[in-house]
Amino acid sequence: MIFIVAYNAESTLEKVLQRIPARIYNNYDYRILVIDDSSRDSTVTSALAFKHAHPELNIEVLSNPQNQGYGGNQKIGYRYAIDQGFDAVALLHGDGQYAPEVLEELALPVIRGEAEAVMGTRMAKRFEALRGGMPLYKYIGNKVLTGIQNRLLRTSLSEFHSGYRVYSVKALSAVPFEYNTDDFHFDTEIILQFLLKRFRVQEIPIPTYYGDEICYVNGFKYAWNVVKATMTCELNRMGIYYDRKFDIEGPRVFYGLKLGYPSSHTMALEEVHPGATVLDVGCGEGLFAHKLKDKGCRVHGLDKAEKPDETALDHYIRMDLDHERINFPLEGYDYVLLLDIIEHLESPEGLLDEFRAKMGPKKSIALITVPNVVFFLVRIRFLFGHFQYGKRGILDFTHRRLFTFTSLKRLLEQCGYTIIDMKGIPAPFPKAMGENWLSRALLALNAMLIKVSRGLFSYQIFAKAVPLPTVSDLLERTRNASHPFSAQKPQP
Repeated sequence: MIFIVAYNAESTLEKVLQRIPARIYNNYDYRILVIDDSSRDSTVTSALAFKHAHPELNIEVLSNPQNQGYGGNQKIGYRYAIDQGFDAVALLHGDGQYAPEVLEELALPVIRGEAEAVMGTRMAKRFEALRGGMPLYKYIGNKVLTGIQNRLLRTSLSEFHSGYRVYSVKALSAVPFEYNTDDFHFDTEIILQFLLKRFRVQEIPIPTYYGDEICYVNGFKYAWNVVKATMTCELNRMGIYYDRKFDIEGPRVFYGLKLGYPSSHTMALEEVHPGATVLDVGCGEGLFAHKLKDKGCRVHGLDKAEKPDETALDHYIRMDLDHERINFPLEGYDYVLLLDIIEHLESPEGLLDEFRAKMGPKKSIALITVPNVVFFLVRIRFLFGHFQYGKRGILDFTHRRLFTFTSLKRLLEQCGYTIIDMKGIPAPFPKAMGENWLSRALLALNAMLIKVSRGLFSYQIFAKAVPLPTVSDLLERTRNASHPFSAQKPQP
């Protein structure tokens, strides 16, 4: 489908339609959809006149009763393409800024299944856009904005700001484009969604043409919105901020370990002595268990999922800790790992009580990590009235309980645990930002600040605790200690 967005394009729309190559009509099952966005001129009349003059062409003309904006108009066209079951949709502008002559070249990678999106780029060849008439300030702004976005997103596109695009309709149906802005940075938001979805995005050079068309874009506002959207996307991916439009899951990527820098995993791994017997609660796919096995440990895993990698565990227990009681002994473990677990439970107290009771007289060492809800970045958000849950991070949607150093200490003490050690964990900058000098510098700075105020600057809390004997344990111990005396006969 060829989708032409049109606003006040009375003088240019007919020329755009005339320039669509005849081979498109001859070689493809096509439709041309023109949506006039409540223009103030005779754009819709011009479109209808062309349709009536060319009855052999498959053209449909729609007109929004109210102006929807550049992004809002696209939403309607993409919904049309999805509902009509097209394979690909090509976006053309009614002002003639983009050349219809190269439309097939842009569409072929999508049609062949080689890409989910193709963007025409005017920046592939150095200074070519300037020779095509692009104003210098737009050229510089385009280069600067694209450079910022590539740096933030770790991409290498030559241009983010071309409006000449072809999308796979199947891919469009997999992203929440309806949540996007109605403004001009819609193009930025939708390509961000494609990148988050890990869809294949290609670029193909296109000619640059600037005529006497009227530009309705406020450059400074557009630039700010583009940078803001890109930063929001990245903060959303890092778990620092949540925006529903960027809540996109691509092909499943397993949440890996945080190793090679101070983290919950490295601290726990350092605590467990070689050859220990370990119960890994919430073992997931068994990645951490593999690391324990490398230390010669015997590892049992407990989780509610299907059995993970069999090579990682010596034994697997499948159960839902929120809805099932522990009906088996927990004796013989040197360590019980509760790494990022208790904040997900309806009753952490109930789990800690059950573990203490089931361990028997010889208590295991419990290693526990939880997020610190008063981490300084969260406090700043609270200061401005933002208490916003997200897909990951401290305010994860699945977190049912929130902890500070004080509240975790109180929980453990009230559940009958003696705290051996409690310390702060810095934010996992290398995991969020990649292994680079900046993430390492931020990690080192965070570690230093934790020494100043662990409550303010700890991203997570690490606790090492040992359960005290239960009253039943003490009674049994008293009985055993009293047995020799009870067997003696009283002296006359």
